[in-house]
Amino acid sequence: MQFFDQLNREIHLEKTPKRIISLVPSQTELLVDLGLEDSIIGITKFCVHPVSLKKQKALVGGTKTIHIDKIKALQPDIILCNKEENTKEIVSICEQIAPIHISDIYTIQDTLSLIDQYGNIFSKQNKASKLIEEINFKLNDFQSFIKDKKTLNVVYFIWKNPWMAVGNNNFINHLLEINNLENVYADKPRYPEVNITKLANVNVILLSSEPYPFKEKHIKELQEFHPNTKIVLVDGEFFSWYGTRLLKAFDYFKSMRKKL
Repeated sequence: MQFFDQLNREIHLEKTPKRIISLVPSQTELLVDLGLEDSIIGITKFCVHPVSLKKQKALVGGTKTIHIDKIKALQPDIILCNKEENTKEIVSICEQIAPIHISDIYTIQDTLSLIDQYGNIFSKQNKASKLIEEINFKLNDFQSFIKDKKTLNVVYFIWKNPWMAVGNNNFINHLLEINNLENVYADKPRYPEVNITKLANVNVILLSSEPYPFKEKHIKELQEFHPNTKIVLVDGEFFSWYGTRLLKAFDYFKSMRKKL
């Protein structure tokens, strides 16, 4: 059987994979929602949804570092990666063990394409179609909700020391746009370093819960420089986890937007 991943790489499989290693947390969650939990044999330490999974599956490292011997010993039929979250070195090493699927996600449409690809690869086409339909329904409903909401200028911080914000050409920026939140760093590449004392024309500062775990104390730190700017903590999973996390994301966005 021949398939293609999101980098248009050919994947050759003799049969439907039954032993899956996922090196991407959001993709692990997607596999479970596709009904493939029993086929997952290895995950990363960051694969926290569903919470029970880490007790049941082999942990093969993180998204940037892996235990190659553990992966080899598990004898996977396929290893699932992501262009941004996993390194070229990891992909190169894993290619010597099993076929590799690489996702490349910038938009919701990319997510729907990934779900469709997984449906075909893992013989879960009907479930994949239902998930795509549900996400589209949630998206259309949210677009009706958001269309009359005022556009706000925002900065979305993902890191501290150095302070780093979200720029363009990534999934988080795409979701900000859908929320009628205009990213003031949308003209910068991907994740620029930012001088927190010089944030001009910003209505709202968003502090993500991941990858840096921003807390209330960081709101106070920023408020010293920007006393008149609204600063809020946001759940980073809803902004950066693609896949079936979107089924919950739009309800979260509604609640968040009402508070802004």
